[in-house]
Amino acid sequence: MDVQHWLETVPAVSIYALVALVIGLESLGIPLPGEIILISAALLSSQHSGINPVILGACASIGAIVGDSIGYAIGRKGGRPLLAWLGAKFPRHFSEGHVATAERSFQKWGMWAVFFGRFIALLRIFAGPLAGVLKMPYWKFLIANVLGGIIWAGGTTAVIYYVGVVAESWLKRFSWVGLVVAVLIGLASMLIVKRRAKKAATEIETGEREPVAAAE
Repeated sequence: MDVQHWLETVPAVSIYALVALVIGLESLGIPLPGEIILISAALLSSQHSGINPVILGACASIGAIVGDSIGYAIGRKGGRPLLAWLGAKFPRHFSEGHVATAERSFQKWGMWAVFFGRFIALLRIFAGPLAGVLKMPYWKFLIANVLGGIIWAGGTTAVIYYVGVVAESWLKRFSWVGLVVAVLIGLASMLIVKRRAKKAATEIETGEREPVAAAE
């Protein structure tokens, strides 16, 4: 049973709560398929009048904003040891190279890294905790967090909903296409981030070897 067929079996209120929860946990720093859940729910809302796309988009936005804010608070309190702990628990997502790549983005773009990070699959789990670890001023983080959360969650819901309504005759086929496209986009963004992370890790390793060589 795919995600969308499973969503058809649960009440609308549960779908709103599920979308908000999954996106919130993903934004907090837990690797979950928030984007796929949101796309599936938005497609479902275009087929069933009982699921209001406005409420769905609002719940997704709230989940994204609240999750990121909690992640920021945890990151600010936990600091670098938190990143080390996450690296041990989720080495594929919080490796030293991935963290270094994300940190560079924050240093270069500041609050815009939080905003644009919302649209990149892997960086979504970094934005909140890393902004807290780097002690970004909360007012800057909040502005970028709110704008990014609303535009990403609300925009994704609106686009998928209206495309679903217009393409009602081939909606079943599109549901698969939409999910496949979402997965491909997610994989592509992850591969790009992994490549940059590997490069950053190599540079870090080289930087650590140079002082040793100089000392010798």
